[in-house]
Amino acid sequence: MIELLVQARKDAGVTQVELGKRLGQRQTFVSKFELGERRLDVAEFVTVCHAIGVDACGLIKRAEDGA
Repeated sequence: MIELLVQARKDAGVTQVELGKRLGQRQTFVSKFELGERRLDVAEFVTVCHAIGVDACGLIKRAEDGA
């Protein structure tokens, strides 16, 4: 699912630095969850999805479908 989240960020043309700013976090926060060094809880996942303009439920559905 994280791979889909990273791809959605890239598809939206959002850098890790920009996403961090949108979240009120540093770029390292984004890097750590994208590399799997830190897990996102559900609330954080939804917040990240909103920050990059992607539907959280749709992303989860794609992950379940193996896309």
